[in-house]
Amino acid sequence: MIISNMEIIPGKRIQEHLGLVQGSTVRTKHLGRDLMAGIKNIFGGELLGYTELLQEAREEAVNRMKQQAESVGANAVLNVRFSTSSVTQGAAELFAYGTAVILE
Repeated sequence: MIISNMEIIPGKRIQEHLGLVQGSTVRTKHLGRDLMAGIKNIFGGELLGYTELLQEAREEAVNRMKQQAESVGANAVLNVRFSTSSVTQGAAELFAYGTAVILE
């Protein structure tokens, strides 16, 4: 499965357009991560717990998008984008979406 943020893949031709596919996950902060983030806010620096949380969320959203693409017969997802939104206090959704296609 080819996953790309480009609209085309050089050297490949789109044989069939299968439509929008998507995947999402909602994650919440861990109390321990919140405490460490509060300390980091005072002294500055990267919030490693949140960086790890977002990486895991991106991977899960992309995996779900790929599963949906496979279920419609795609061998690629093009023009992939990510979006985030706050769902409730302390929880956020990470959303991945793109166009499922069959490439020759």
